[in-house]
Amino acid sequence: MFEVVKRDGLARIGKFHTRSGVLETPALLPVVNPKIFTVTPRELYDEFGFRALITNSYIIKNNADLKERALEEGLHKMLDFEGVIMTDSGTFQSHMYGEVEVTNEEMVQFQKDIGTDIGTVLDIFTEPYWTKEETAKSIEVTLERMQVACDMKGEMMINGVVQGSVYPDLREYCAEKMATMDVDVHPIGGVVPLMEQYRYLELVDVIVSSKKGLNPNRPVHLFGAGHPMILALATLLGCDLFDSASYAKFARDDRLMFIDGTFRLADMQSLDCNCPACRGHTLESLKKLTKDQRTKVIARHNLYQITSELALVKRYIREGRLWELVEMRCRAHPALLDALRRIKEHSEFLELTEPISRDGAMFYTGVESRARPLFNRYEKRVMERYVPPTDKAAIFPDSGKPYSRAWAAEFDKVRRSGYTPIVISPFGPVPADLDEIYPLAQSLFPKLTDAETENTADALTFDFIEKMGFVEVKEYDEIDNDGTMEYDADQLRARAISNYQFGIEATNALFRGKIDIVKSRKTGKIRNVISDGEHILSLRAGDGLYTLRAEGAARILASVPSPFMRVVVNDDSVPFVSEGRNAFCQFVLDMDPEIRPMEEVIVVDKNDKFLATGRALLIKKEVESFKKGIAVKVRSGNGDEA
Repeated sequence: MFEVVKRDGLARIGKFHTRSGVLETPALLPVVNPKIFTVTPRELYDEFGFRALITNSYIIKNNADLKERALEEGLHKMLDFEGVIMTDSGTFQSHMYGEVEVTNEEMVQFQKDIGTDIGTVLDIFTEPYWTKEETAKSIEVTLERMQVACDMKGEMMINGVVQGSVYPDLREYCAEKMATMDVDVHPIGGVVPLMEQYRYLELVDVIVSSKKGLNPNRPVHLFGAGHPMILALATLLGCDLFDSASYAKFARDDRLMFIDGTFRLADMQSLDCNCPACRGHTLESLKKLTKDQRTKVIARHNLYQITSELALVKRYIREGRLWELVEMRCRAHPALLDALRRIKEHSEFLELTEPISRDGAMFYTGVESRARPLFNRYEKRVMERYVPPTDKAAIFPDSGKPYSRAWAAEFDKVRRSGYTPIVISPFGPVPADLDEIYPLAQSLFPKLTDAETENTADALTFDFIEKMGFVEVKEYDEIDNDGTMEYDADQLRARAISNYQFGIEATNALFRGKIDIVKSRKTGKIRNVISDGEHILSLRAGDGLYTLRAEGAARILASVPSPFMRVVVNDDSVPFVSEGRNAFCQFVLDMDPEIRPMEEVIVVDKNDKFLATGRALLIKKEVESFKKGIAVKVRSGNGDEA
């Protein structure tokens, strides 16, 4: 069973429950050659903290001594490893050396017999140079073998390997078929040649197309990916598990891994590394070691580089900043930069799991930052949901945030003249009433803006002005300042934010009758919205968006048809959610497919009766697939409101 405990878009920190313990993801499984222990499994567990490894059952089966020991002692005792053990089946050997002399059934049974925690089907490795027809035929063989493996697996978990070469539609097809089977882990296979040839652009397409078809409640393993420079990118795209044989292979060839590449010892000018393996060594002292000694030191160095990067990836996930780490890492190599730029083509898919807001600020690291789904989401919502209060626009340059403070006097003057203030920001057009919402106010851009960002912002502003139907548009300093038009900035802001966050139809249901605005005495910002004496909304200071109150939820339920904003729970969950307890995945019957992580939701029973308000942690597809975990972080139930 797999449970998500923290997420940042597709990236997630999870708990993978196995019979050998709970494995926290993202995790890397060092590849252990059962005949050569460059670093022993015991050392991997005790010294480096690895709680899972991968070894090759095909090699064990074809070595008489290893086979006898594995069958007699069991794999864990033979390797002296108490964590989770995954075994490969011989598929990679077929890729390297041609056909293997073993059947799928034999390999699955052997993996069961030696006590493997997670076994692997003998799938067909789809080479990048194969034709589409050849690849499609091989997928059908893999799927047939996969079903046999599922029928045979018993208590052993099984890997359902997604193949499909470089054809996204075949990858998605294979993934969809695998998702219907009794599979426990989904490795994405056949990608080692892409990584060896630095074809990271195609790797992005392969991962995303596979993720589209897979079941979200199972870990995704990117087979053969273990270099620290790729870990952040692959995690961002939704991979949970990785493996590496390179830490040892590279060590035997005097090659050291770093986050910015792999470097030969002979070519290095200095050893600027303070990992436990390198500490106390200089470049000269390392070169003077015997071959075996040097191999062990470099292998340990490589492992420490991997563990350090994985720890950093987890920290960035917890902080909601993984995009920034990925953008920094992808500038280490042009091929990785290609991969980063390719992500923009998948923005629509990534937006499904992009949270509505984050705790920290968004850092802009370059033009590639515009590939983040939050840019597309803002552009779409401001175009579709903003309703200008006047038919004239005053254009302001980007200068200080929040804009309503930096331009306070100027905004007032143009508004009294009947103009709606619009700032041209790196996000594009920002109406003055939206300037404090996430991510507009919670973002940092360099003062020296790049030409591409400026051109994009100008183009978006032009489209926005045309879409809004403004009859007159002027630069703010061209407007006469003798206007006398009355306006209420707080009322305009309160409604504009609601339109942006909930949509126009829901806003019309919320804002009716007499609207009173309660403001903070300290900051002067809106705190609560009162409609006809009912507290319907509270504005969060952190992201400038609303928390929905029970009275507001009732208005939406009465006016906007299901499934809008709804999360429907079964009868067993009703009394608990009503008391303010969280709504768990296994009790959810249905959910609005438009709900995104961290979005305000209304929890209802099957009769559409209000139970509670809260914030969604998962999207519909995830909730439908997970057997454990919180779907909605409930804020208050109808029992609490009484």
